[in-house]
Amino acid sequence: MSAPPTGRPGEGGGWAAAGLAGRAGRELAEAGCEALLVVAGSARDPDLAAFVGPVHLGRSLVVLPRGGTPTLAFFDPMEREEAAATGLPLLTPDELEIPRRAREGLEPERLLAAAAGRALALAGVVPGRIAVAGSGPAGTVHAALAALAAEGWTPVPGNGIARLLRKTKSAAQLAEARRSAAGLCRAMRTVASRLAAASPANGGPGGELWLGGERLTAGRLRAEVARSLAEDGLEQPAGNIVSAGRDAGVPHTAGRDDRVLAAGEPVLVDLYPRGALFADCTRTFCVGPPAGPLAAAHAAVHETLAAAREEARAGVRGWTLQESACRRLGDRGWPTPLSDPESTRGYVHNLGHGVGAELHEDPSFRKHAGAEGVLAEGDVLTLEPGLYDPDAGWGVRLEDLCHLGPTGLEVLTPLPYELDPRAWDG
Repeated sequence: MSAPPTGRPGEGGGWAAAGLAGRAGRELAEAGCEALLVVAGSARDPDLAAFVGPVHLGRSLVVLPRGGTPTLAFFDPMEREEAAATGLPLLTPDELEIPRRAREGLEPERLLAAAAGRALALAGVVPGRIAVAGSGPAGTVHAALAALAAEGWTPVPGNGIARLLRKTKSAAQLAEARRSAAGLCRAMRTVASRLAAASPANGGPGGELWLGGERLTAGRLRAEVARSLAEDGLEQPAGNIVSAGRDAGVPHTAGRDDRVLAAGEPVLVDLYPRGALFADCTRTFCVGPPAGPLAAAHAAVHETLAAAREEARAGVRGWTLQESACRRLGDRGWPTPLSDPESTRGYVHNLGHGVGAELHEDPSFRKHAGAEGVLAEGDVLTLEPGLYDPDAGWGVRLEDLCHLGPTGLEVLTPLPYELDPRAWDG
């Protein structure tokens, strides 16, 4: 096994959160497992990314023995510099005997099984019960695990353990979350500036918005967002939401590019770009005076978000925050998941979710969540109350990306909340 090289600043050994091995040991002991095996087709796999950071790797494995430290096994010798940049102890393709086995013409599943078995053995793990996480071609992974089982290993699901391990963010991961959030904020301010500069054709409510001699469409705003995020080195693998009017009243409606925006209606903008980690934030705008119900809903949502920020602290369950949000909005007469779980009007979703290598990860705000549902120092999460009335033609959501640090909750997306985009100037 090669010695751990010096990794890139903020990557590799410094990428994973402190105490990861200790937490893994506890989780593995509770599951009766000797090790965690992460199988991945690339470093973009969320379970693998938690260990290796933002490097360019193809097929790889991580072996984390109970009571030990993680080791990276990579399959392609051309990726040796990227593997070294992780700062982890390495198992090379030669040590895994991949070139020889490939020359023998082993099928992908047998090659994977042989490499995984050898990686486990070289990491000091004896045959027994192992937790398996990561992802890959279902048939190949299934057959490889069956081959391992025939050699005395007992593979069991380990994705839950992997999710818990990546719940707490390291200093390097938090820095990357901040970078993604900063780029998101610049893109959101671009949206606000374009809406602030738009004017209705007839000067009144309902008039089509025009900007620079052209109708202002959702697609035009989306293109502005894409340009802004690209300038900051961020991508949008899951797209975004720019929805107006009734579309804004259905929470996950992305919005049609050809939709011409109008004065007096809500424009809900939900951006969730990714660098090495995701960021997530939503604001709702209205050009011109909003109707009374829209303004009242926005005020209620803003108040609920402020209360959630005050209540979010280490040791609190996400579901407890959800119940509090339901009470606040329910007291205002709105249906909620507690009072009317089938309603498509009112408050119709959970208050938040964790954010990291995946857009939605732990901490969980679900009612029946276990340890993953308890907020802890180092978590990065969203708080996002909303109210929706699709039949009345509107929806409102306000969402912040937050970090729960040693001194409390920090908002990573410190943007204005006003409906009026003109209030965002300065």
